[in-house]
Parts: sequence; C-alpha cells; structure tokens
Amino acid sequence: MVTQGDGTGAGSVVILNGAPRAGKSSIARALQERWPTPLVNLGVDLTNGATPAAYRPGMGLRPGGERPDLEDLVARLYRALYDSVAAHCRHGLDVVVDVGHHDAYARPLGTLADAARRLEGLGALLVGVRCPLEVIMARRDAGGGGYARSGPGGEVPEPVRRWQREVHRPGIYDLEVDTSVMTPDECAERVLEHLGADRPPTALARLRAGA
Repeated sequence: MVTQGDGTGAGSVVILNGAPRAGKSSIARALQERWPTPLVNLGVDLTNGATPAAYRPGMGLRPGGERPDLEDLVARLYRALYDSVAAHCRHGLDVVVDVGHHDAYARPLGTLADAARRLEGLGALLVGVRCPLEVIMARRDAGGGGYARSGPGGEVPEPVRRWQREVHRPGIYDLEVDTSVMTPDECAERVLEHLGADRPPTALARLRAGA
C-alpha cells in the first residue's frame, strides 16, 4: 500500500503522465488541496521554467525527433528529476510529478523505464491521464500557453497527433483517468481512493521487468 509520508519514513509518489493540455497540472493542484501532508509538485513545468531559454523545451520536447541536439539534455534532465523525486521521498516528503513521457525521439531515450529504476522501492503510483484529441484541441484553441492550435480549416497539427499516439506507449499504468468526462477534483479523488484501497502499485515494476 502507498502511504503518505509523515516525516518518519519514505514519502509517496504519484506520476501523472499524459499529453499537453490533458489536464495533468489541474489534477496535481487538486491533489495538493486534498493531500493530508505537504505534496510537492516536481513536474515538467517546474523543470522547464528553470531551464535556460536556449535549451527549451527541454523535457517538454515533443515527439518526432525534431531537436536531436537537445536529446542528451532531455535524458539528463529526466534522470535528475527522478533522482530528486527519490531524494524528496527519502526525506519523508510526498511528491506529485506531471509529465509527458514518450520515446519518439531521433533515438530512443528510455526515460520512463529509467524513471522506474530510479524509483524502485518507493511504491510510486503511475497514472495515465487520457483525453480525446477533440477535447485537447478545444482546450488548445481556447488560447493561452503558446500551444499549437487548429488550422484555418480545423486541421489538427501533426505534432499534436504525435503526442496522442506516443505519450501512452506502452500504456502500462496503475490507474487511468479521462479528463473529458471527469473534473480535476474527481480525478484527484480517484487517485486518493486507489491509494487508500491497499492495492500496491505494480506499473513501474512491470516497466522495469520489460526494460
């Protein structure tokens, strides 16, 4: 069972994986509001905000192998992120991580399998945050954040389609939520219910075995 950290033992980890605009950040905030102890968000937005502009989008590098010059940095940033997550947990802090893992770079980087190895023994819960393409595009078209929007005839940009194809491969999760039919609050409640149901997470162990 995953238990919230109380300062005397290892903390908990919840990883929210999904495409941009799927609703991961909103779920993370909803979890922070409900969590009984301090829940630290160490997601991709925090890391990218700390990355110099010349090296962005850093860990947000989208599928397609568009910037092979950044890929070594992306791999190192992911390694550093999950080492930091593990360090927080070993100090009894709980962590939520909102990310968009994929392996459709110019060469495979194996960031998710590597994360699974770095978090071994910490009982991390891996949550797939799904959202249909049409809802993703409606959120993008609503503006804000510099996200790619629909073309003049309603065309979906190919990079957005690549995110939808790649972000949930291999699709091994402990829990999945769909933000087109669930609010962030409902998704957060589902995560908390799962954590309280005494079902040990297995997704990262399966990813380690597969790697």
